[in-house]
Amino acid sequence: MTADAHSIGMPELVAALMIVALNAYVLTGGADFGGGVWDLFARGPRREAQRALIAHEIGPIWEANHVWLILVVVMLFTAFPAAFATLGTVLHIPLSLMLGGIVLRGSSFVFRSYGARDRATQRRWGTSFAVASLVTPLLLGVIVGAIVSGRVGEASRRLSEASSAAPASFASVYVAPWLAPFPIALGVLALAMFAFLAATYLAAAAPDDALRDDFRRHAFAAAAAMFVAAFGALVVAHFSAPDVRHALMSMTGRALVIQIATATAALLALWALASRRWRVARVSAAAQVSLILWGWVAVQYPYIVPPFQTARDLAAPRVTLALLLGALAAGAVVLVPSLIYLFRTFSAARVEAGGDASSSRR
Repeated sequence: MTADAHSIGMPELVAALMIVALNAYVLTGGADFGGGVWDLFARGPRREAQRALIAHEIGPIWEANHVWLILVVVMLFTAFPAAFATLGTVLHIPLSLMLGGIVLRGSSFVFRSYGARDRATQRRWGTSFAVASLVTPLLLGVIVGAIVSGRVGEASRRLSEASSAAPASFASVYVAPWLAPFPIALGVLALAMFAFLAATYLAAAAPDDALRDDFRRHAFAAAAAMFVAAFGALVVAHFSAPDVRHALMSMTGRALVIQIATATAALLALWALASRRWRVARVSAAAQVSLILWGWVAVQYPYIVPPFQTARDLAAPRVTLALLLGALAAGAVVLVPSLIYLFRTFSAARVEAGGDASSSRR
């Protein structure tokens, strides 16, 4: 670590903006993945109505949500090219599978929505859509777990130090860092988080009380799964990621603040769901998931690739960072108002189509 690793400068600012963009992707694209999970598990007399609501909520904006993921990748490539190379090399297997899952999920959704309407075709594309929605968040969480645990950094160092006499094995560098208990535990947690977000959003958007109650029950189930997954990840971290466990259990500084804020948001979300205050539930669920994401940042800071490489160590030249920040500022002038207009347009269309707007404003 460099002497000024904990100071705040242009590299840290760019890294923070990357996390903001990733946060936006989790709250939008992550909820879309969660919707696919509930599409897979749709049951009961309102099964088709549940799937119709999921498709109605995802359909207009699901492609736009991937803008945030693209932005994260471009920022990483431009501002931290060495980190991009490390992650793209060591994690090329789960990254490729995740990107394949995104493509498969999107194409399946389109073919199911606009292709042949016979039952066999609908079932085939529906299964493909749902399974991709299940696997992709798992892989995203696995990737995060491999990074934050330091396994990617260790594998990268092993690869760079390997001599021709004793080369590193393929499995030790490209498989072991992510196919391990702690990354898999975080994958399960990510899946539960996205399912919770989706269920809460869908409960708020449902046009009638019966559907609201369906997704309200889903939200409670996903909240319970989140608690179990988080506790399981902490137990696994005790054995396979002790540095992460120590940072999470530290009751001082930013760790304590984030833990208190996350617990408060979680309790508020459960209370709002129990009392059917849909708008409060939606906001508090988004806050809870966002705080979990920023908890990861607090654990990992100041590293981009733990345990050796900080944002300052891996940053591109200052002029590159300055140009990137200028481009981001100029792009935000177009991107942010466009996305706001998109969401408002389809939200208004839903209300005009007969949605119960008054209950979603509670």
